[in-house]
Amino acid sequence: MLKSGILNPAILSLVARVRHTNTIVIADRGFPFWPQLETIDISLIDGLPTVDQVLEALLPSVDMGQAYMAKQFNTVNPKSVVAARKKILGKIPLSFEDHEASFKKRVPGAIGLIRTGDTTHYSNIILVSA
Repeated sequence: MLKSGILNPAILSLVARVRHTNTIVIADRGFPFWPQLETIDISLIDGLPTVDQVLEALLPSVDMGQAYMAKQFNTVNPKSVVAARKKILGKIPLSFEDHEASFKKRVPGAIGLIRTGDTTHYSNIILVSA
């Protein structure tokens, strides 16, 4: 039995299938459903868990080489929220792009989506494996 790290079997299975340049979406509670994507819904209540909490649990176990977020995240959230996200990502390069014009167009190429209970505006992130 696992005693530490990620315990959710569906997330472990998804992460185990990530290969070079594959992408995973970690989304807030309001992100649209994508029927063609494996979706692991771990939302519990509004705000739990957050995208940041999932990132903090996931990133020590995976090698990610790039991250994408909506540029609107920077304008609708306090600077402290933006700084916290960047701190969690550490050295992973983070690119911002328009939510509708670019970000959502990347989603269908992902191998899976983890839906959280996050209520932070535009908190969604796409991670690209190294």
